[in-house]
Amino acid sequence: MTNGAMKKQSLVERLQYIDRRIIFAFIAVAVIVPLLIGAQLKEKTTPIVQAMFDNVEGLPEGSRVLLSYDYGPTTAPEIQPMVDAMVRHCAERKCKMYMMAVWATGHNLTGETIEGVLRPDFPDLEYGVDFINLGYKAGNQGLIRLILVDFKTMYSTDANNIAIDDFPMMENITSLRNFDLIVSFGGGFPGIKEWIQFAGDPGNIPIGGGCTAVGAPNLYPYYPSQLVGLLGGAKGAAEYENALIIAYPKYEDYPMAGMSLMVSQTVAHIVIIFFIVFGNVLYFILRARGMTKEGLGGVR
Repeated sequence: MTNGAMKKQSLVERLQYIDRRIIFAFIAVAVIVPLLIGAQLKEKTTPIVQAMFDNVEGLPEGSRVLLSYDYGPTTAPEIQPMVDAMVRHCAERKCKMYMMAVWATGHNLTGETIEGVLRPDFPDLEYGVDFINLGYKAGNQGLIRLILVDFKTMYSTDANNIAIDDFPMMENITSLRNFDLIVSFGGGFPGIKEWIQFAGDPGNIPIGGGCTAVGAPNLYPYYPSQLVGLLGGAKGAAEYENALIIAYPKYEDYPMAGMSLMVSQTVAHIVIIFFIVFGNVLYFILRARGMTKEGLGGVR
């Protein structure tokens, strides 16, 4: 359609040719601005997330929690907030945290948790006594099956190649059965499902999980018989953060990534809904006038 023809049209007619880049710009602003200003949206904790929180909250001091980093940088924006919340919770409960990865990409993310959460927020915790980074080992579900029987066959050193027996917290670890709780973050392959099949069920070990929103529906059937709880996507992370704030009010004014993501997600959804409603209203107005895009010669 020529510029001359466009000028002769009414505002309503011209709006049907709105450039899609304008819509993308609105969505970008809706996502970015809440993150920049640090807005947070509290989420009411659902039973499946609350069950995960209650399980950790009920662990006695000194309990052993194995945290498996089964994800990579592409899913980190969704997964990392729940990892950080879980690590803070375990630290508050004075649990011993054993961090490992069955994904090669999880190794660096383990280090980021230590340097970004444990070191600054819990400076009194000692490496090798309160937490340890066991690093990445290849083998997928075969690795899980092996360390259920003999842990130190695969883990003779930590991620820094220091002999595992040099660390007090590793003294009585011989198999996965020595852990009070195993939490897998990721939901891909290998991930939560494999931890259930090759560790939780045969070893009668409580398994918890955190995964992307798109992967959560495939794991819901395992709760509550084979999963003690599950965190799904940014919403699951925000729910866990809210439960953490309720139990530990000192985090009330603490920046929570999951809650921030929920603000961006909510505002972006409102923008999308607005444009859907706007487009439909515009269509019916133009159809009533016989001036839809089809009637004017097709979409631009």
